[in-house]
Amino acid sequence: MGRGRAKAKQVKVARQLKYNGGHTDLDRLSDELGVSSARPTTEVEDSIDEELLDKYADYADYQPKDGSAG
Repeated sequence: MGRGRAKAKQVKVARQLKYNGGHTDLDRLSDELGVSSARPTTEVEDSIDEELLDKYADYADYQPKDGSAG
């Protein structure tokens, strides 16, 4: 017993999805998921990013000597 309420809610959600027109309320979704709007960065993430940038910086301006691509 009690399946009627659950089914009615599923039908309601399905109808909202079908006839809503594709608009997604991202603010409401983030509230439901408990996601904060600002993502805190840590020093570890910053140092990893800097290390990767330094490691691959030489490749950013690489041009083949013979002019061929590939």
